[in-house]
Amino acid sequence: MQDKHVYEYAVIRFMPKVEREEFINIGVILFSKPLKFLDLRYKVIEKRLNAFDVIDIEKSEIEAYLNTWKLICEGGAKGGVIGEQDLPSRFRWLTATRSTMIQSSKVHPGLCIEEPDAVLERLFEKYVL
Repeated sequence: MQDKHVYEYAVIRFMPKVEREEFINIGVILFSKPLKFLDLRYKVIEKRLNAFDVIDIEKSEIEAYLNTWKLICEGGAKGGVIGEQDLPSRFRWLTATRSTMIQSSKVHPGLCIEEPDAVLERLFEKYVL
């Protein structure tokens, strides 16, 4: 029997008016310390953005912000000071509580027997697509 590996994930949300606490899911971030894995998937669906009354931000700006999160996941100098930290620190920074338009849900645990990429894709399809 294959070994199970612990992972943690959070759903990435776009909140155009933070004070109203309305949001749409736009991505998923997944971290597994034993597998040394940190990555995210995102998709900003313009039709969903248009469901909100007034949006003070362009789709391209949201995607640029999420691309920065992706660079932090990849690690290294391109991810700035945060990108140079270890995997757990980068994940904790990305999933920290924020009062900005881009936030994450609470962190949820799981066990997987499959590759973490497959788990990330499955969660992405379930919560975003």
